[in-house]
Amino acid sequence: MSTRRHFLKTLTGAAAAPFGLLPLHALAAPLKGKVKITAVECMIVRGTWDWNLIRVKTDAGVSGIGEAYWGPGVKDLVLNQLAQHVIGEDPLNVDKLYTKMLMLSAGAGALAGVTVTAASGIEIALWDLAGKLLDTPSVNLLGGRFRDKVRFYRTLQAVDKVEDMGAWRAQIAEAKAEKWGWTAFKTQGDGIPPRADPTYSEPGHDRYTRGLTNRDLRRIEKAMMTIREALGPDIDFGIEAHWKYDVRDAINMARVIEPAKPMWLEDPVPPGNPEAMARVTHAVDVPISTGENLYTRDGFRRLIELQGTDYVHIDIPKSGGLLESKRIHDLAEQYYIATAAHNPASPVGTIASAHAAASMRDFRVHELAKYIEWWPDLVVHDGPIFEGGYYRIREKPGFGVELNPDVARAHLAPGEKWWGN
Repeated sequence: MSTRRHFLKTLTGAAAAPFGLLPLHALAAPLKGKVKITAVECMIVRGTWDWNLIRVKTDAGVSGIGEAYWGPGVKDLVLNQLAQHVIGEDPLNVDKLYTKMLMLSAGAGALAGVTVTAASGIEIALWDLAGKLLDTPSVNLLGGRFRDKVRFYRTLQAVDKVEDMGAWRAQIAEAKAEKWGWTAFKTQGDGIPPRADPTYSEPGHDRYTRGLTNRDLRRIEKAMMTIREALGPDIDFGIEAHWKYDVRDAINMARVIEPAKPMWLEDPVPPGNPEAMARVTHAVDVPISTGENLYTRDGFRRLIELQGTDYVHIDIPKSGGLLESKRIHDLAEQYYIATAAHNPASPVGTIASAHAAASMRDFRVHELAKYIEWWPDLVVHDGPIFEGGYYRIREKPGFGVELNPDVARAHLAPGEKWWGN
């Protein structure tokens, strides 16, 4: 089997892209019919979550890596439902193969859920593969880049003693001192009521209702103002709500946190009713961010049409992959709604998402959730993985990184083998 370098030397030059086509289409023309997918593999690495890592192999000796959103059932769909629809195909027909996987999985939930997530992971691996075959960073194939680096925010958990303002100050001081130089953060506003009253014994507290008492609101207000004071006036921070509240309670929460000038209030009401989300957005002066539980343009369309959010918060390895997420952005941008990225992924999914983010005009900020010390070591990369709170796109083919086999093997989920072998 030929090496990637030898294979690239056998190719002829690519023509300029015809009007309206992605650069991929023109660059791929000389390779048409010359490369076929031979295998799709999946393994689960246990990090902050169980990361579903995917590899697409070809008869050219070149492989691409990707990641689908964490969770049970994804690996089964990748290997036993979707792989059969791309094996033997030209890997550079990325959009066609993504469409084919969902089209032939209609009965398995092709509009949303784990089927879209599994297809997203394969689609992401195909973009890495395309970049490697064409010897260019994947972002260049998505229409080019608006930026060479992508800003990140660091997500923090609620402190254990939520009524101890010293604990919040200490957490912020520690986060600001981290070596990656973060310029934005997110904190768990919804974590305050249950940590203050874990037995739900206070009047008005019930595990299953979506309400906030006046006491809850005072606690949230005090903690968020403490965070603002600790961060200073210019560092951004978002406030998480995790779909916990009814419309009126969400509006009340937004009003008490408004003096802290948060970057946004995230997911204030459940995601299934875009009219309810729009009611909150239109009633408050705090920006609203939502979208991590929506899938494809179809899932975001009504929310965007209602101008029901200030940010579409896309989970790219979950919601449709790189190209579909760019299309979600493009739809939102027509309504002057900004885009951000939710992200609990490993470095593979994170860096892939950053390539999509770099291709979007109105992309603002990307999440890094629940950081662990060996997270950057899962991939082999040049230099620090973050600098000054930003990820810089590497001028290397594909996503510019490869898995570190020693680290991946050391953290395989129970029962998993290296690429299944």
